[in-house]
Amino acid sequence: MNHTNQYKIVVANVSHYSGILRLITSPEELYLVYPSGIWPFDTAQLNQLSKERSDFTVVLDQERVIGFANLYENLSGDKLFIGNVVISDAYRSQGIGKRLIRHMCDIIFNRYASEVHISVFNFNTPALLLYASLGFRPYDLEQRSLPDGKFSVLIHMRLYRRTWQDNNR
Repeated sequence: MNHTNQYKIVVANVSHYSGILRLITSPEELYLVYPSGIWPFDTAQLNQLSKERSDFTVVLDQERVIGFANLYENLSGDKLFIGNVVISDAYRSQGIGKRLIRHMCDIIFNRYASEVHISVFNFNTPALLLYASLGFRPYDLEQRSLPDGKFSVLIHMRLYRRTWQDNNR
């Protein structure tokens, strides 16, 4: 059953941090969400992240944090990315991630830029399909070393405001 309308998306604050930390349940998931994070993910890392990124956003089911995302600029400062996207295991496949990504896109298009970027590992099929369904398209590939020493590909995707407007009429 889909109850996405009962959830609210709000600006995150320090009172949400423990809920954000509970969303990431394993070292593997931390790598997917925040590759430079160190397991176990903790408040100190989240505080540091809050200094490096903007627009910390959570999805709440009543007062329980069930989703999280934020924004960051690439090193050259010419691209704005949605980052650290995670939805609680118990709430996945209910449209909440799609709603959160749409919200983050709206923030970027309304306040910052005419294009949105997002990066996803090649083996994260649910996220790849979600982003593609919203109109994101791949534009670059980056080889990454996984914690186990194997290689993976980080796919950089982009969505233009005009595509967003055409898809959301």
